[in-house]
Amino acid sequence: MEQFDHIAGILALTLGASWASGINLYAAMAVLGFSGASGAIDLPPDLQILENPLVIAAASLMYVVEFVTDKIPGVDTAWDTVHTFIRIPAGALMAAGAVGDVGPALEVSAIILGGGLATVSHVTKAGSRVVINASPEPFTNWGASVAEDVAVIGGLWTALHHPWIFLGLLVLFLLFVAWLLPRIWAAIKKMFGWVGRLFGKTASQPVADAFQGYAGATQQSTDPPPEDEVPRNPEGQEKPGPEPGRMEKFDQLERLKSLYDSGALTEEEFSREKNRILGNGN
Repeated sequence: MEQFDHIAGILALTLGASWASGINLYAAMAVLGFSGASGAIDLPPDLQILENPLVIAAASLMYVVEFVTDKIPGVDTAWDTVHTFIRIPAGALMAAGAVGDVGPALEVSAIILGGGLATVSHVTKAGSRVVINASPEPFTNWGASVAEDVAVIGGLWTALHHPWIFLGLLVLFLLFVAWLLPRIWAAIKKMFGWVGRLFGKTASQPVADAFQGYAGATQQSTDPPPEDEVPRNPEGQEKPGPEPGRMEKFDQLERLKSLYDSGALTEEEFSREKNRILGNGN
């Protein structure tokens, strides 16, 4: 049983360090550094560099910077974007350092697993912040930021002192993320789609006006000619021709489709104008 506990401790430290790095790298480094320097835990040799006072001071300073930056809507998203290239590689290195000298195969496996877990936690945090920042009030953003800090510090403490509990909570976290990420992605697409439609309408207004002008000109050009101008065959009968109203609709529909294909009209605008031309609604 003691051997299983030892394996669980190594696994919890490996996964905990990479998971926490994806959310708040500097808090993770500071917590591990303080814990090792105070003698609360024995860090693996490859992570003992975190106990250095200079490393602890640098990590603590950057944590303070992130603590403030993370509370400013919009700025936090920019911060997360930049740290995509920092947190994920750092999470992979923390995982490799946590397993210690166990051979190249296990070290590479730890790097892959740690980088993947750091990616999951980072994407979950960054994606949820994009959605939260759509709210005009700042309190939701502040609450999410504080909750993330508490989760990192509390999660690492649990991983170091109660590894089995941490591993169980991590499984629940991954199940929750599997449910949450598709909804975050759908919300982000909806939000950016709304922004795209907003700017698309503004940009396409001159084109829409041109279409309205074209429709008016088509209406005038397709009015039936005077009776004395109607072409007749030698027997004096009118030559059959296309129905003016139908040709007008064909022309307008063709023009409407070209505007829709060019992106000048949204799908909703296209459907509304098509129904108006066909007389299916006003």
